[in-house]
Amino acid sequence: MASDPKTVAFIVDQLAGAGDVSAKPMFGEYGLYCDGKMVGLICDDQLFVKPTPGGRAFAGTIDEAPPYPGAKPCLLVDADRWDDADWLTDLVRISTAELPVPKPKKAKGQKG
Repeated sequence: MASDPKTVAFIVDQLAGAGDVSAKPMFGEYGLYCDGKMVGLICDDQLFVKPTPGGRAFAGTIDEAPPYPGAKPCLLVDADRWDDADWLTDLVRISTAELPVPKPKKAKGQKG
């Protein structure tokens, strides 16, 4: 089941204070980006945030589950928490700060 674009837009709006937040379609679902880093996924109308030590500490007791079969477990943010923009923004801001900067992509046709 693909995520509803209204759900994706709501989550992105709630995270406006975290930085430059966007959602990009990926394999029928959405990758969630903050300041150029992939910080989570929205799959089947559920929000998954990449686990980091700071994110886990901030979130407290939270379920972890893979966003799709074969994926590594992520923090599964219950839909009841989505309305708390401050909490959600802090979780994503903390997690983003601990994620590595993406490697630059090679130009097409460039080898090695």
